[in-house]
Amino acid sequence: MIQVGDQLPAATLMEFHETEEGGCSIGPNPVDVVAASAGKTIALFALPGAFTPTCSAKHVPGYIANHDALRAAGVDEIWCVSVNDAFVMGAWARDQKTGDKVRMLGDGDAVFAKATGLTLDLTGKGMGLRSARYSMLVKNGKVVTLNIEAPGKFEVSDAATMLAQAKA
Repeated sequence: MIQVGDQLPAATLMEFHETEEGGCSIGPNPVDVVAASAGKTIALFALPGAFTPTCSAKHVPGYIANHDALRAAGVDEIWCVSVNDAFVMGAWARDQKTGDKVRMLGDGDAVFAKATGLTLDLTGKGMGLRSARYSMLVKNGKVVTLNIEAPGKFEVSDAATMLAQAKA
């Protein structure tokens, strides 16, 4: 399992863009985790699934509401990672009105979740292998803080905890 001090794993996440911009097509665009995190401070949070109750009512809204404070604390980007495809993540971004505040990144094959060792097996509940709920502060691709939730909990991966860690 990934730990504080480790580098983010080499993996490709997928991102949906609403409009063509910067040479990126609208459809799923690959995001190389190592390249995209180089030289940046990232508040990364991961969760079991798009449109799920806690994720939609608390997790994503908290990061949207704390965007400006996180930026003021030195965070360059906020990433939301979930084992969903880029189209679902794009639809969820529209629903949550993330705009340019949170990058909604799909880990459709759970490659990133498996590489971090932070998976949640919801087989039998209709969801298959998912990401565990957690957050991490990443600086130049290296994990600085890691907040892993116990199954079914939402106590340490919230935006307020991340903000306190970014300010420290």
